[in-house]
Amino acid sequence: MLLLDTVVLLWMIRGDRRFGARARRTVDEAIVAGNAAVSAISFWEAAMLVRKGRMQFDLAVEALRRYLLFHGLNEIPVDGDIALRAGLITDLHGDPADRIIVATALEGHCLVTADQLLLDWPGQIQRLRASD
Repeated sequence: MLLLDTVVLLWMIRGDRRFGARARRTVDEAIVAGNAAVSAISFWEAAMLVRKGRMQFDLAVEALRRYLLFHGLNEIPVDGDIALRAGLITDLHGDPADRIIVATALEGHCLVTADQLLLDWPGQIQRLRASD
């Protein structure tokens, strides 16, 4: 399963040009096949950006979430195992959302990210550079 980090989710929603053609095609194909997901924490991050006035969408963030899930994106809940794993990860910066996303990827998902810190993290996850 492809796991989109929050920035990639936002790039996809907004049609951001930084989302590379190869990565976008891979994500689009995965969504159609039911093989693309986000961590529930990404919706929290999106809601926080809206609340702080740093981002706007055409739909309310709750409606946007329902739309994305209806159209094939999967949501992976943050459970106790992911929370514990996120707290125990070594050699990764302290951003809680990033730690939860990486902990989710450690369940065998390929992380799609543009975050250089996550791309450079020495842990054992598959990664796809979102700008490719």
